[in-house]
Amino acid sequence: MLALALLMSVVPAPVAPELVALGDSYAAGLGAGDEASDDCRRSPHAHPKLWAERNSASLVFAACAGARTADVVGQAERITPSATLVTITVGGNDAGFSDVMTTCTLGGDDECAQRVDVAVRFIRDELPGRLDEVYGVVGDRRSASAEVVVLGYPRLFSFETWCLMSEPKRAAVNRAADVLAEVTGDRAKAAGFTFADVREAFDDHGVCADESWLNGLVLVPVDRSYHPNRAGQEAGYLPALTEAAL
Repeated sequence: MLALALLMSVVPAPVAPELVALGDSYAAGLGAGDEASDDCRRSPHAHPKLWAERNSASLVFAACAGARTADVVGQAERITPSATLVTITVGGNDAGFSDVMTTCTLGGDDECAQRVDVAVRFIRDELPGRLDEVYGVVGDRRSASAEVVVLGYPRLFSFETWCLMSEPKRAAVNRAADVLAEVTGDRAKAAGFTFADVREAFDDHGVCADESWLNGLVLVPVDRSYHPNRAGQEAGYLPALTEAAL
């Protein structure tokens, strides 16, 4: 009995989970409402915040609106030895997401397609090296037991209803989203990370859908445009993260 008591006394307590969330506005939750008024625009409805609450985890919320790969390299400095899960969403800003959407909103079909072509070339030719740098830094900083989940971006548009964006424009933007997902997933897997592809979950819930999980053009505040709304964070991103982190 004494030996059993001594053995039980040295059994380590379970490690409390800690999530370190890195990335851009899609990870920060911009568009989901109740965003902070600072530059990072983090929302309490963002999927990292929701995952931490539902898993009784501590959260290091480093994601920031406007972040590019170089910024996420800096965010990775906030990965602690106690982190059990690291999430990353990045690449859209490097590829000129904001400029693509401005061009496609204000320009014609051909102008939109041409701007998307520029973004696609960048995604194929230059983004892989940038992602490799981010993933390499994260891999070096995480503990051996910490899992890394890279979450992708959805196709922005559905085709269920008429909307201000023409069908050729919607198809062009979605084509870029497919290339971005393919490249991001490939580089994440090469780094040994889990890739959570959210495209299928959002397919019937894009802009111009009957039940959209993404904001369309929002005039005030305009930075919420073409970002997941609260339903997109809760019903799209959170289940994808939950499944990938099992």
